[in-house]
Amino acid sequence: MARKVTIALIGAGMFGGDIHARAYADLQHNGISGLMGRVGLDAWARDLADVEFELVAVGTRSEASAQHTRANFEQWTGHAPKPYWGETPWEDVLRDFPDLDVMAVATPDNLHTPVVLAALHNNTHVITEKPMCLSIREADEMVELADEKGLVCAVDMHKRYDPDHLRIQHDIAHRIGEPLYGLAMLEEPLEVSTSTFKWAEDSDPFSYVGPHWVDLFYNYYRSKPVSLTAVGQKKRLVGDGIDAYDAVQVRVDFDNGMSVYFHNNWITPDDFEGPVNQGHEIVGTEGKVESDQQYRGFRFWYAGGGSQSSNNHFTRNVKRPDGSQIYVGYGIDSITVALVAVSRVKFLGASVADVKEIYPTAEDGRITAAIVDATRIVRDRNFEYLRAGKGAVVTAQFGPDGIVIVDPYRADEGPDAVFEKIYDRPV
Repeated sequence: MARKVTIALIGAGMFGGDIHARAYADLQHNGISGLMGRVGLDAWARDLADVEFELVAVGTRSEASAQHTRANFEQWTGHAPKPYWGETPWEDVLRDFPDLDVMAVATPDNLHTPVVLAALHNNTHVITEKPMCLSIREADEMVELADEKGLVCAVDMHKRYDPDHLRIQHDIAHRIGEPLYGLAMLEEPLEVSTSTFKWAEDSDPFSYVGPHWVDLFYNYYRSKPVSLTAVGQKKRLVGDGIDAYDAVQVRVDFDNGMSVYFHNNWITPDDFEGPVNQGHEIVGTEGKVESDQQYRGFRFWYAGGGSQSSNNHFTRNVKRPDGSQIYVGYGIDSITVALVAVSRVKFLGASVADVKEIYPTAEDGRITAAIVDATRIVRDRNFEYLRAGKGAVVTAQFGPDGIVIVDPYRADEGPDAVFEKIYDRPV
């Protein structure tokens, strides 16, 4: 009897319709074993060589998007997943596929939680896009439910698998001494906030892409946050009638004494030479590492096309002998490790505890959610104070007693207003 992992994809926009859908198409073609050496999991390649993967359903908000994704997948594989659309298409998917193995969640940032929780309640494993959610309390629900059910709840934190970042994690970070401070920057093109996404007002550039860098630094050092401050600016997008932040800057202090500055915007001019501008650096007691993820030395230009640079590590097409193409890169690797974990649990008798070391877990995502949650409060208050001609003095503190927002301007309201506990469980 064939061993099979069934998958449903909810959300097929920029990332779901490209990265996720292409990844599942390649898995449906040739299985997972050929990809496992890239992520250091080839010890189980033979054991999982015969496992089949099938995308059985795709759910989106609009019928056009669902049908488009279905048609693309059929063109790639000869197989057409069942399309669903509407406000809650995942409910229909789980009704029709009650034994579904994996729910892949690529909805807008603020809509991950209902899909993830519905899947977990159905005893379905989850792969969700970053950020896992925008609320620490929602993160707790996911962690506790996944643990209770014995399910994989993985977060697509693909920057962990960038080969440059793996070199930093396993080699360079240990050579530069104790970390002192760092900087991480990711700047998205203007079209993301003005046309690609219709939900910019429900998110912000830090909540959207900052989690990648927060997770990366957390993964490097496994150090938890102790405090943060944040500011944001609204100038460019409001001119287009979009009440959203152009840019957000966050400083997070960690319990190993390291301070990291996270800078994000989504207003980079469309004629910038790369898809995004991004990079990070870490200064230690014995040295420094710099990593430019935008310009890696690959640049080209031609008449009418301007000067362009490309990140060939993220995703790239590799031709097969038959002329078809496989999609590889670190943008796929985070999905691969999650499906290896699911396959080991389903077919090899492993427990979730046995496989948690091989993928970005919901527990890891909870740390990022705590930082995103606190940042949104601190950022908004500091924005209003700056607009009123005051200083940006609001901060957040993390610890065993929870999360406290410190706002000196509320001193007249009493100490409980100055030190406002917004969360009362350990972070």
